[in-house]
Amino acid sequence: MNMRRLASGAIGLIFLLASAVATATATQWPEPGRSIQVIVPAQAGYGVGNSVARLVLDALAAKLSVRITLQHFTSSGNAIPGILASVEGNTDGHTLLFASVDTLVIEPGLYRSAEFQPLESFSSIGLVAETPHILVVNNDLPAHSVQELTEYIAKYPGVVHFGSSGNGSALHLAGESYMSATGTNMVHVPYSSAEPATNNLVSGDIQAMFQVTSGVLNYIRNKKVRPLAVMSSKRSPALPNVPSMAEAGYPSLVASRWYALLAPHGTPPDIIERYNTALNAVLESPELRARLLELGATTLGGTPNELDRFLWAETQKWEKIIRDAHLQPR
Repeated sequence: MNMRRLASGAIGLIFLLASAVATATATQWPEPGRSIQVIVPAQAGYGVGNSVARLVLDALAAKLSVRITLQHFTSSGNAIPGILASVEGNTDGHTLLFASVDTLVIEPGLYRSAEFQPLESFSSIGLVAETPHILVVNNDLPAHSVQELTEYIAKYPGVVHFGSSGNGSALHLAGESYMSATGTNMVHVPYSSAEPATNNLVSGDIQAMFQVTSGVLNYIRNKKVRPLAVMSSKRSPALPNVPSMAEAGYPSLVASRWYALLAPHGTPPDIIERYNTALNAVLESPELRARLLELGATTLGGTPNELDRFLWAETQKWEKIIRDAHLQPR
């Protein structure tokens, strides 16, 4: 009898200690004095994506009362092995990935890399923000609407050249989706980056671009290029006077550079939930929203499950555009 009581008491003590350890472990995240590392596939200090990451992650660090450091990879596609090496085994909640549609959807579709499957390698935390693509033309082109441009291209095949930041880039694929939807054909001119393409659009060396709003916002405001439509279902708050593609008669022409926050697959669900709660809270900040809007970006937010569904839908959409454009896997 005494032995049974002793055994029962020992078992109870073991469960009590295990519960205490689990509770202590949960309450110690993030670990005191330890920073959180966020992988950002963008050049440090350069580009809108880096600015969006810095603004949001600074706000998240303040909300969680932790220090967040950024680890940059300047080329998302070539950086895939480095990204995987950085997250391998780091599932304690102190390593995250802040990435865009380029890294999470388009580049895996182009590179066909069996080792990098974002939907399998990472767990969703939440959508962060987006800046839609926008169809802009040179001021000398006699087209003031999407319909006029479409008619002009049909009448003068091979005359309109559109620029992008390279073959297979999001800017290129946005142009391909327009040509597919309208049954038109333009000459694609790939550049090494979006900036020289935009400069050549202003000078008239090319006639059209499907830039992201953030990359051409100041050009539009200074009337150096003419905006025809934002590639979204509704108007952008950054350019409220520019119609959407839905208004222009092409509701399926939706393309944006969106950003999401993820954690390595295997990160505990309770930590994912804490990140998601904090992220949604900071995205509600009027100050952060205003600063992002200056960059042409609007906040998103939502649940991890919503991001899962969004990633799946975006993967299907962009893979179809890649196939229709007959782009060869790299």
